[in-house]
Amino acid sequence: MTTLDTAPAPSGRRAASTRPPTHVVADAVTMLHRNLLHMVRYPGLSVFTIVVPVVFLLMLVFVFGGTLGAGLPGAVAPGVEATGGRAAYLAYVMPGILLVTIAGTAGGTATTVSMDMTEGITARFRTMAISRAAVLAGHVLGNTIQALIAVALVLVVGIAIGFRPTASPVEWLAVAGLLAAIAFTVTWLGVGMGMQAKSVETASNLPLILSLLPLLGSGFVPTASMPDALQGFADYQPFTPFIETVRGLLLGTPFGSNPALAIGWCVLLTVVGFAWSIALYERKSVR
Repeated sequence: MTTLDTAPAPSGRRAASTRPPTHVVADAVTMLHRNLLHMVRYPGLSVFTIVVPVVFLLMLVFVFGGTLGAGLPGAVAPGVEATGGRAAYLAYVMPGILLVTIAGTAGGTATTVSMDMTEGITARFRTMAISRAAVLAGHVLGNTIQALIAVALVLVVGIAIGFRPTASPVEWLAVAGLLAAIAFTVTWLGVGMGMQAKSVETASNLPLILSLLPLLGSGFVPTASMPDALQGFADYQPFTPFIETVRGLLLGTPFGSNPALAIGWCVLLTVVGFAWSIALYERKSVR
């Protein structure tokens, strides 16, 4: 397995580009281990990605939930329509909060990538016989795991305050798979944003766009309640099918074409994030 303290070699860049697939996987595992250790040693970003959605959830449900829940059109889940108010809004908003949690991890990803780029560790990796894709994959896999842990903890809080999903075991597996795919997609975008940033201080600015998208979708209110121009954007942006698919799996609401759209958006945005990140890494490697 490639180690991070291997002595730099003049042919390191050339060797990295021709490493066999088994070595690329080993490199990725090494980089994943490095990023998991980084997460443990510097827990501030991890705690922030959990605390903010939890505070947001508690505020929405206990401060605004009674009014917003009463305004929801019809049932939001089987058995919820009879209770209305706060319980109805908790059922409606929980999928949106889970997506806000995932979107929020992009800021941490961008920050850690930018730190590596500016502090010289990435420059050292470029001189070593380490696959360039593996360096980025370590960030992606590590932050995807972090995002799923954050989602699980936020979901536990939701259940503790009264969220009652109706999903079957198969539907829970589908939810886990979809959330993992979305986290993987968002993390690749976060890597590209971090490499694009000019400094660590500004690295978390661009990912704020991803955090706003659940708010401008169906996460907190139905899109039908929005002005026409905003509704058009909300219906077709990626996070609305993400949210509606998670909502349908957890609560049994109608799916429509949202699962296909969610998978399509995941594939498209992952390809974009991967190509963008690799292009930036290659461009900065020749400087």
